[in-house]
Amino acid sequence: MKQGAGKILHLEQERYLERLMPPRDALVREMDQLAAEQKVPISDPEVGRLLSILARSLGARRILEIGTAIGYGALHLARGAAEAHVVSIDIDPERLAIARAYLERAGVANRVELVAGEALAVLAHLEGPFDLVYVDAVKTDYRRYLDLSLPKVRVGGMIVIDNLLWGGEVANPNDEGDQPSDKNADALRAFNPYLMIHPQLEAVILPLGDGVGLATKTRPLVTERGGPF
Repeated sequence: MKQGAGKILHLEQERYLERLMPPRDALVREMDQLAAEQKVPISDPEVGRLLSILARSLGARRILEIGTAIGYGALHLARGAAEAHVVSIDIDPERLAIARAYLERAGVANRVELVAGEALAVLAHLEGPFDLVYVDAVKTDYRRYLDLSLPKVRVGGMIVIDNLLWGGEVANPNDEGDQPSDKNADALRAFNPYLMIHPQLEAVILPLGDGVGLATKTRPLVTERGGPF
């Protein structure tokens, strides 16, 4: 989610786009309020809407989410793809319990599988293929999330990654050395070129929310074709 107003877009542009957003239903507004009060990082409303659009457009049947939090992303993914099974991973059992309650109230809990555990460990044993993967978890692990999930994505499937501009900090590295480095900004600054030039992906980073990466898998990895050759 955004780290403050006007961090990515000019403030007047941001406010204008917010005014264009349709009203959110009562359940989503409640989730927004809880996240704000408890400082839980969730998707921005416009990112949630994007997730719903992409899930619907892909006709997704299997979706993977890395980072459940209170279920905001999972809810939008499940609502967008009415026949999809969503697998959502999070290490925090208390947040998973909150997510389960919201998903039950939304009537989509039967299609969302909440998995408790450290995402890298879970991904290593998770079976694909998935039509859509959404990543919003530990920023310093983004490259490993991508490396582990990409073989489980079908060709033509999509990967969506949140927070890639990190409040604008990825474009403003601290070169003066008088302040401690932001490890998340440093990790994302290294990750973004990796995403953009990955040989199996066609990717773009959008100034939406806190910066969203969109990538489609264009061809299988060598290991998927039985390699190395």
